[in-house]
Amino acid sequence: MFKIPLRLLNTSIGRKVLMSVTGLLLVGFLFAHLLGNLTLFAGDGGATFDAYSAALVSNPVLPLAELGLLLLFGAHIALGLRVSLQNREARREPYVARATMGQSTAGSRTMLISGLLVLVFLVIHLLDFRLHGGEELHESLAAEVIERLQGGPGALIYCLGMLALGLHLSHAVRSAFQSLGLADQRCYPCLSRLGRALAALMALGFASFPIYYFFIHKG
Repeated sequence: MFKIPLRLLNTSIGRKVLMSVTGLLLVGFLFAHLLGNLTLFAGDGGATFDAYSAALVSNPVLPLAELGLLLLFGAHIALGLRVSLQNREARREPYVARATMGQSTAGSRTMLISGLLVLVFLVIHLLDFRLHGGEELHESLAAEVIERLQGGPGALIYCLGMLALGLHLSHAVRSAFQSLGLADQRCYPCLSRLGRALAALMALGFASFPIYYFFIHKG
């Protein structure tokens, strides 16, 4: 059952394939997470968001889902670090540098940095709303989220986190399809635009919460 994934880990191409698969699965999770969070804008004082959150927490499958997400994030991070080191070694070869010259973007050049920044943000996010960082809990999760985002430091951290996420995704989508062998050079411009559009959708979608609650809906 595990022979194919383990075999893939032994090759550079295999590691890129697994990193792409885990990355695309995480994008799917982010999209679902964004849709759930949009219930904050339902205009009912957070009732819909609280009901959505309560349904998630009471779901008996939640512990397994969280474990799966933890493994998915862990695998993606480990593979990303390994592939980044692998690419750094490859760039020491002169012909590789010439072959890639002119093809890099801000997203591709900062994949490791943006990925690590997203990881830092993820830890902060979990401390805020899942582990609560030892703070007193609110009866309403919606009220807790809004209070956090109405503070200057909270709004800034979340906006910067989404900037890092957008930068990371702007290159990740095209790179994932390329690594999976689902695209050739003719598709690159279209996939690049798709990646930038998806990155903008995710980054602006999640950033809309701190922007709205800090700048528009204060108190």
